[in-house]
Amino acid sequence: MKKDIHPKYYPNARVRCACGNTFEVGSTKEEIETEICFRCHPFYTGKEKMVDVMGRVEKFRKRLAQKTEMAKKKKKK
Repeated sequence: MKKDIHPKYYPNARVRCACGNTFEVGSTKEEIETEICFRCHPFYTGKEKMVDVMGRVEKFRKRLAQKTEMAKKKKKK
């Protein structure tokens, strides 16, 4: 490996989640902040949790409703 081209590696970097969970991983950053971790992610907990950033879920549901409405209109014709 060439010297002085790789970032510093932190073997015990701290990860802090929005739910309050903290754990250590290896990273090139000393501290990492995240919104979802394995303790609060819906896939691992089995609980449904809406993660909405700037109304993305509502926008998706609105588009989906429009598509189903258009499909119904086409069937009637």
